[in-house]
Amino acid sequence: MSLATLYLNPQKDRRVKRGHLWIYSNEVDTKRSPLKGIEPGIAMRVVNARDQFIGVALVNPASLICARLISRQDAPFSAADFAANLLPQRLQSALGVRDAAFSEPYYRLIFGDSDFLPGLVVDRFGDYLVVQIASAGMENLRAEIVEALVTLLSPKGVLLANEHSARSLEGLPLYTEVAYGEVPEQVPLIENGAHFLAPVRTGQKTGWFYDHRMARAQLQSWAKGARVLDVFSYIGGWGIEALVAGAESLVCVDASQSAVDAVYANAALNSVEDRVEAIAGKAIDVLKQLIAQGRQFDVVVLDPPAFIKRRKDQQAGEAAYRHINELGLQLLADGGLLVSASCSMHLAEQTLIEIVHASAWKRGRDARIIQRMGQGPDHPTHPAIVETNYLKAIFARVTTRPS
Repeated sequence: MSLATLYLNPQKDRRVKRGHLWIYSNEVDTKRSPLKGIEPGIAMRVVNARDQFIGVALVNPASLICARLISRQDAPFSAADFAANLLPQRLQSALGVRDAAFSEPYYRLIFGDSDFLPGLVVDRFGDYLVVQIASAGMENLRAEIVEALVTLLSPKGVLLANEHSARSLEGLPLYTEVAYGEVPEQVPLIENGAHFLAPVRTGQKTGWFYDHRMARAQLQSWAKGARVLDVFSYIGGWGIEALVAGAESLVCVDASQSAVDAVYANAALNSVEDRVEAIAGKAIDVLKQLIAQGRQFDVVVLDPPAFIKRRKDQQAGEAAYRHINELGLQLLADGGLLVSASCSMHLAEQTLIEIVHASAWKRGRDARIIQRMGQGPDHPTHPAIVETNYLKAIFARVTTRPS
């Protein structure tokens, strides 16, 4: 069966010809290929204004990103073809990268565009897989995706964790369901020598954040004997890994009581519960309370949610990063280590560095950058797709400003 054609406006093929996978609705020649009436998730041939073939894309006319390239082969495309050929090849390729990088099966197996499967995320927790689908095209192929994952990895269970905001942008329903086997409320994982139980059904995202794995490993080399403050801690990833590496004590701060409860549970799992204090509350309020109490820490980790989700949030988001860094620095002992992180794609690494420097200078202190960290190999960045490069963690040693 031949595919319908999606025509691009003049000069709007440059980005995708260089390797990007997204086509925006305003790049489509709607006179030649009206978007109205196109079934969400359908596959279409994409050609430029000169009728030159670009690729095959999964299209959703209701989304700002109205098409995502799934193939650059000018050949018939169907769900059966995808399931039999492209999908197994790309899953196997992604698996090869992860298995080469990690000795244990705990990682992000599929990172959307970077693994040439736009709109699809798969996290592996040993015998369990958690799948997030963010596009109508991938939603239409979910049965094929689950079947291919089961064939490749023989998991005990596959969970579709599809209650995230990206689906709303595609007009997709929100749901969580077991698509294969059985999946418990919490699944075990091991990272950097620490053991955790991830709440895959009720937690944030897939239940865990593998993206800062390498930065957390780097922190372990600084943790021995340290008093650690982990702000926006979720279920304790940064802090508990620091304790496992020999930190003296840990204070975790998170707005969610269930996350705080999980911190204690995960601390007990690693036999470090006697060195943990977890506080439920708004980060800014708790930090001010700790400042008023005169508390001091040798390591302060600030890993907030994305303060800049859209470009229009830039000014307010940067102000939020400044505020949280200024508060965190007041709790950092002289010569201590500040880890300032961001998952906002719109916040450049250099801007975060400038925020750390300015926040320290304002307090009469000097911050020297000793390490810059980003995404691990299970979150590969594609040079042509800037959106895949979003994570940064700045390690700064902070001292009294030299006179």
